[in-house]
Amino acid sequence: GGARVILDAGTHPQHDGFDTLPRLEDLPDDDVDGIIVTHAHHDHIGALPVVCRYFPQAPVYATEETLDIGEAMLHNSVNVMNAQRRELGIAAYPLYTHREIDEIAPGWLPRKFGQRFSLGPDGGLATTFLPAGHVLGAAGVVFRDAGRTVFYTGDVHFEDQTLCTAADFSNLEGDKLDALIIETTRGDSERRPDYTRESEVDRLINAIAETLDRGGSVMLPVFALGKTQELLLILHEAIRSGRLPSIPVHIGGLSTKITQLFDRLSDRVRRHHRGFRILDHFPELVVPSRKDPLPPYGPGRIYAISSGMMSENTVSNKFAHHFLPDPNNAILFVGYADPDTPGGRILAAEPGEKVSLNDRDAGRRLPVDCRVEKFDFSGHAPRDQLLDFILRTDPRHVLLVHGDAPARQWFIDQLAEKRPRMKITIPVPGEKISL
Repeated sequence: GGARVILDAGTHPQHDGFDTLPRLEDLPDDDVDGIIVTHAHHDHIGALPVVCRYFPQAPVYATEETLDIGEAMLHNSVNVMNAQRRELGIAAYPLYTHREIDEIAPGWLPRKFGQRFSLGPDGGLATTFLPAGHVLGAAGVVFRDAGRTVFYTGDVHFEDQTLCTAADFSNLEGDKLDALIIETTRGDSERRPDYTRESEVDRLINAIAETLDRGGSVMLPVFALGKTQELLLILHEAIRSGRLPSIPVHIGGLSTKITQLFDRLSDRVRRHHRGFRILDHFPELVVPSRKDPLPPYGPGRIYAISSGMMSENTVSNKFAHHFLPDPNNAILFVGYADPDTPGGRILAAEPGEKVSLNDRDAGRRLPVDCRVEKFDFSGHAPRDQLLDFILRTDPRHVLLVHGDAPARQWFIDQLAEKRPRMKITIPVPGEKISL
């Protein structure tokens, strides 16, 4: 019955200032009935305080894990924006303040997976979170109203990870989807036919062991939420099994705070290694002090430090000057790095080619003399599994989101062949779409 709901409130990772925000001017002038956040990565939650400022009466719904982690992510964003205002002169920052977060967070409303709750002026929009498998607490969202069903996958992974369990959308069985809003992140790349997570773990552990054997150190640029905790568990298991030596494993940046929250949520049903607390049960782990957030550099160590794309002003970016010129070292990427970021430039560089780590000091370039390799530990489903989900659910209308143009085009081509009568939409910002 006429419910108005905002799905996610993220910031654009490659823009600065007000350009990072969603186009709030396209939203209705009057209030909305709810704001739903599917998980706590910045591209889904980073603009939440600004959206709450626009719609102060709108309740915010997410899983408990997303709200706990998201609050910490937003406070960190304020710190980063304050630093960028000082160092880069971005006058728009901060877009919100610590005080603003503290004022709105107590009013957020946690909901459990599978728990039905109602939205809309008459409470007619039945809403349910389903486990999406992307990171801890990530949810897909199903809406049911007057015999119609709409499902938004959020970011989704259909396979078990080391920590996160696979998506479970079995709640949809028996539903005929009127509309499916689905991510397409990996649509422009095919996963190796022989890929298994176990073989990728083996490849990573072997690369680390080879680097340590020649007296070097390893840097794993990781995202603070999700990838850090997944990789720390992989390293812990490799050390316990004797595949890696018992050496210091350093973390830094926002990763420490988020790992503390993961540990506090260690008894959650929707995760593997229940009860395992990384900071308590991983004796080789070295946590930076408050006074010196940069870990000490030395040979024979592993550094799992954020950010995953080695963005400016992050620990991994500042640490790269130790690694790049030394052929004994290795930088091993375990997630996506945008080509326009320092991490992307390092991945694209030929051996010995010089790269810039800082746009403000582009004249200072370092040679890529260390080992550089990429590994597939993506938290996003490969395209064939997403396509299979579309075909199995057979929605009347599919909306392709969260992917670059080539990624979306792959799905358009596949669906045109396999479901020629299915309505396919690529949403344009500001466009009104009938579901």
